[in-house]
Amino acid sequence: MEEWTTALENGGQINTIYTDFEKAFNKVPHYLLLKKLQSYNLNVNIQWIRSFLCYRKQRVKINGCYSEWAEVISGIPQGTILGPILFIIYINDQPEICEQFARIYLFADDAKLFKHVI
Repeated sequence: MEEWTTALENGGQINTIYTDFEKAFNKVPHYLLLKKLQSYNLNVNIQWIRSFLCYRKQRVKINGCYSEWAEVISGIPQGTILGPILFIIYINDQPEICEQFARIYLFADDAKLFKHVI
């Protein structure tokens, strides 16, 4: 807020974009998250996390009829201790990616892009 008011006081124009990733935990691709974890060279058994995320299946029941089983290829299990940590790891490089264009402020699954234009 301070940065926003300072820019306005100095005669600048503010361009702001607010985003809210709907069902953000469900949209995290497993392969990208695992790739990012591997790039950090953590002292963690990535295979254990792979087992936590992958190899799950789902199906739908409509009017008493079941669909075929389908592999779940994205999403972090919610209600777990590890879920929020994995989500934060997945989005934590957004500020670096966006910094050449605008400032980005993150809070949970919300983001605010802020560009000061003179």
